[in-house]
Amino acid sequence: MTIETKLFGEITVDESKLISFPQGIIGFPELKDFLLIHDGEGNGSIKWMQSIQEPAFAMPVVDPLSIIPDYNPDIEDELLKPLDGINQDNMLVLVTITVPKEIEKMSVNLKGPIIINSEARKAGQLIIDDDKYQVKYPIYEILKAAKEKAGE
Repeated sequence: MTIETKLFGEITVDESKLISFPQGIIGFPELKDFLLIHDGEGNGSIKWMQSIQEPAFAMPVVDPLSIIPDYNPDIEDELLKPLDGINQDNMLVLVTITVPKEIEKMSVNLKGPIIINSEARKAGQLIIDDDKYQVKYPIYEILKAAKEKAGE
């Protein structure tokens, strides 16, 4: 299938690669089908969750371990049940990136990770009830240092 997107123009989508969010995502419960697009630019760690229902909606996401190597929130098994047999081998965890006008204030939401069962292609955005993790964890300096290190 082919879809028109705001950020990537017209793209061909392999329907077997779609990721279903049965409950939608926080703030957008009506958006249920997404495609994970790998950004060919930058350091490669930033990806995009592109909505199939809303072509103008794409969220930048990143592996939280690239930001905080010991990121390991405690998630109740009950919250993972809708993800059809998720386990350590098929689990992909991503966090959303917020990029305000002042790019130096870029942050990730460590309290609302996206958990994906890569085999079943089902996902959910969960809320972590732990004050250790912030909704707006600053990442500009972390990404800048990683980019400089990669350029060495």
